[in-house]
Amino acid sequence: MKISREDVVRVAELAYLELSEAELEMYRAQIDEILEYIGKLNELDTSNVEPMAQVLADDQSADATLREDVVVPCEVGPEVLRGAPDADGVYFRVPKVIER
Repeated sequence: MKISREDVVRVAELAYLELSEAELEMYRAQIDEILEYIGKLNELDTSNVEPMAQVLADDQSADATLREDVVVPCEVGPEVLRGAPDADGVYFRVPKVIER
């Protein structure tokens, strides 16, 4: 898979990065290598491979009952906002840090 210079320029623009010509070419080559490697990985048959990432602790079985997700209101919000230098209702107001 070949990634174009224009693709790298577009990604850099989206990330608000200013890249030199040398950096553009370096990143284009690096991204191209990564995408080629991913392409090779996608060719592998992994249908018989067990997943390696586990969300359960070692002492839990897949049959274990996990706790239910419960929405809990934030009771400290108003108190925290009272200490903010520039609060607006339920939000913190902060200065703009990115100029473009």
